[in-house]
Amino acid sequence: MFFTYLRRELAGRRRQTAIIAVGMALAIALVMMVNAVSTGVRDAQAAVLESVYGVGTDLTVSQAPTAPGEGEGGPGVRFEFGQDDGATADDGTTTELSNSRLTAGPGASTFDASTLETVQSVDGVAAASATLSLTNVTFDGELPAPPSDTGGTGTSGGDAARPAPGDGGARSFGGGAFDVASTSVTGVDPTADAVGPLSAVELVDGRGLDAADAGQAVVVLDADHAMSEGLAVGDTIDLGGTGFEVVGTVASTSADAATASNAYIPLDVAQELSGLEGQVSDIAVQAESASTIPTVKADLEGALPEQEVSTQEDLAASVSGSLGSASQLVSSLGLWLSVAVLAAAFLIAILFTIQGVTRRTREFGTLKAIGWSNRRITGQVAGESLVQGLIGGAAGLALGFAGIGVVNAIAPTLATTTAPDSAAAGAMGGGFAGGGTPFDAAQATAEVVLTAPVTPTVVALAVGLAVLGGLLAGAIGGWRASLLRPAEALRSVA
Repeated sequence: MFFTYLRRELAGRRRQTAIIAVGMALAIALVMMVNAVSTGVRDAQAAVLESVYGVGTDLTVSQAPTAPGEGEGGPGVRFEFGQDDGATADDGTTTELSNSRLTAGPGASTFDASTLETVQSVDGVAAASATLSLTNVTFDGELPAPPSDTGGTGTSGGDAARPAPGDGGARSFGGGAFDVASTSVTGVDPTADAVGPLSAVELVDGRGLDAADAGQAVVVLDADHAMSEGLAVGDTIDLGGTGFEVVGTVASTSADAATASNAYIPLDVAQELSGLEGQVSDIAVQAESASTIPTVKADLEGALPEQEVSTQEDLAASVSGSLGSASQLVSSLGLWLSVAVLAAAFLIAILFTIQGVTRRTREFGTLKAIGWSNRRITGQVAGESLVQGLIGGAAGLALGFAGIGVVNAIAPTLATTTAPDSAAAGAMGGGFAGGGTPFDAAQATAEVVLTAPVTPTVVALAVGLAVLGGLLAGAIGGWRASLLRPAEALRSVA
């Protein structure tokens, strides 16, 4: 009886059923797409952060950047050359100069490496690894020979004198050509591979760093950087004025992001060459379980009041570029638009259900007169609304899958820029003694393909909304029908 009556009523009100189903379908499809895209954005952010901080890195400990103090090197990196530095050409017309500095950069903040022991002693910490993020700045150029002391204009320069370092251009070097380049370098503990930057890479050629490399001038290069510089395993690269043997090349384990640095060297060597003995810039921390991350963060903040402790969620705020814009768009406009459309669809379903109940006053009055209880009438109206909601849910699922398929087919590429805490000093201005051309410190940049994954959560959300919409409309409509009295209902249409 229930299903027969249900089928007859729905067939007799096709227009109302279609309107309710279409409204529910559009709302559910929009919610599905927003949820899927939101998941895709979170996955993209996780991929970027994974390459920067390492697989399994749940928290990072760092020091807040500080502005350079008075007399701490000025706006950039200073290169100094003595009178006998450089190689003069055979004809004496030019002198080639080259130098490199391995530095944390003005304003970059480091802290005592003993902090690692404090981190490891905190309950809930499964693994921790310290790193030192640096920039290798290379000056390479060719300068013309200075004029002779006798005031002539000859350039053979047998008795020509160069200005001493710091003379600030007392003699003209006009017409020189030089380049200032930078390479990001990360000092890592060769024995730590469970957490940190090198845990998020895979070996392309050669080998990685191991315990025997401590104190050795060996380097592992990012494969893309090695290719662009024409370097291979066995070659030598100058970092901080020291020749490093390339022992391996690596690439990110994520296809959507690059590695965190151009070069990886042993931590103790990085500290020595940069003049930062016993200092680190970051500590990557892995918690014993995801559920303990908030507790571990609170304990670390208590144990390290002078350091900053960040979780993956906090670090996601450092992702900028179009990926950051997409994240903000989905989390704000997309969320509220979904809520508004869903509320409108529910309201339409409720209004049409109440309107249908009002039009069926005589019908419900007759049913009550022949013995139908209020509960049975409410159940009948709720059943009709539930079926209408499920029809809308099925249509919404199909429409939502189609929309998600379009997004995945287009596969939009989003640009990302991340500024990890260790490099949060930002772009460093620099040059050479007496003035120079500024340069920017390397930041972690990558392009990620946005995909909208179809997950069981998305399907369950769509079905749940369809059921909720139908039950809500049916409950209100059934309550309205239950208020009708048989005599009044029959009298109203007499």
